[in-house]
Amino acid sequence: MIDNQIYCTVLDRQDNVGVAIKALDVGRALGTDLPSAGEPVPAGHKVALRPIQAGEEIVKYGQIIAQATQTIAAGAHVHVHNARMFDYDRDYAYGSEVPPVAYVPTDQIPTFQGYARSNGRVGTRNFIGIVTTVNCSATVAKLAADELNRETATADFANVDGILPIIHGSGCGMASNGEAFEMLQRTLWGFASHPNFAGIVLVGLGCEALQISFILEAFGLKEGELLRCFTIQEEGGTRKAIEAVKGAVREMLPLANQTVRSPQPISELTLALQCGGSDGYSGLTANPALGSASDLLAANGGTAILSETPEIYGAEHLLTRRAISRDVGEKLVARIRWWEDYTSKLGGELNNNPSPGNKKGGLTTILEKSLGAVAKGGRSPLMGVYKYGQPVTTKGLNFMDSPGYDPCSITGQVASGANIICFTTGRGSVYGNKPVPSIKLATNSTMFQHMESDMDIDCGVIVSQGRSVDEVGREILDKIIEVASGTRSKSELNGFGDCEFVPWNIGAVM
Repeated sequence: MIDNQIYCTVLDRQDNVGVAIKALDVGRALGTDLPSAGEPVPAGHKVALRPIQAGEEIVKYGQIIAQATQTIAAGAHVHVHNARMFDYDRDYAYGSEVPPVAYVPTDQIPTFQGYARSNGRVGTRNFIGIVTTVNCSATVAKLAADELNRETATADFANVDGILPIIHGSGCGMASNGEAFEMLQRTLWGFASHPNFAGIVLVGLGCEALQISFILEAFGLKEGELLRCFTIQEEGGTRKAIEAVKGAVREMLPLANQTVRSPQPISELTLALQCGGSDGYSGLTANPALGSASDLLAANGGTAILSETPEIYGAEHLLTRRAISRDVGEKLVARIRWWEDYTSKLGGELNNNPSPGNKKGGLTTILEKSLGAVAKGGRSPLMGVYKYGQPVTTKGLNFMDSPGYDPCSITGQVASGANIICFTTGRGSVYGNKPVPSIKLATNSTMFQHMESDMDIDCGVIVSQGRSVDEVGREILDKIIEVASGTRSKSELNGFGDCEFVPWNIGAVM
């Protein structure tokens, strides 16, 4: 930041708008060599630093975020009433600004207390999962899990975090091949094979489109002590299927309980980067602080997954310039083009964002929102671009294609291998996840204090106390290590995670 006065901050020397970090009254001086407020401006909203002519580009972060729809006086409130979304040419300059990374020597990488699995992966939690292939088997999975979790016998297995049903509303009424089918299959197996599960029971109806046998064949799997499969029809009905599932889980519990936490390098952490309920502070505080934490994790050999393709729209050129190769950059742009076509076919537009809550918090266009959202990816090179739920195998910063809808996006990130989540919010999203703990980062101190039972870290101190982005980023990484080692996040303490499995469905329902 080049000017951080009490009431207004300017993010880049090229900007013609600043951000009110406190509500501005008429006549309030914005800072040295800056105008005074000519009208009331809410906290987190933009204020013109000089006159802006109708049709002129509005610049924030040193980037174009909107176009003025009328002449805007210096000191005026800049928002949806006098600015609009517009498209402009962006230079992707593939790989032209790949930053160097100072990797931490292997023997100096910090550790966390994780669950080492036999396949070499490391978990941050130790659940047993009951995964459904189709909506028709959801009740069996839910009742079996509820009954098992209520039984006092499960209390004898202190190293098991619980029995978790993974239920959804699809699996049939769909084509049994093609992109939509493969995406659901990939997502389900991404959860079933996740290192936060010690064992898995797959449950189907028996006649659905997504057969259990299809999953086993697609991923080269066989049943064993920690992978069991049942269908309601084969078992002879609902009650018999519930008892069969419960019996299989009871046999897994002693095995799962044998797994204990042990020191693991943080290079085994895969961090899902997420934001929701964003506001005008998001791009100033929590998102860049999370980006700093992401950079620290990458330097220690870890992995971070940036997602929400509609919410990098208009800022993708900042990522293509950091792409490790032209191929990686072109993969990202290809996903943007896919989304343009996808939304057009459905009668929508990518720039329908931001949401009403985002606008109330000060975000005017998707360009502005995206520039703030991309900050979660820090300054590391972009190492890979992946499909929704595709296993992320490249260390460092990666991008996974997904919608901007948070539960759906995070479902894909977890399926891709994320074993820890950081979720920034300005309006106060109350998201949580199972089987992966979610850490909530507040963008402003007012909301943090109002919703402290849901928020883990107050990133608003960057503006309210003048703390640096990198200092808060270090605090975030420390919290990641603490939660990955077993400390429960606020969303876990509140019991979130039972209703947040939302696979992306792009196919026709038939």
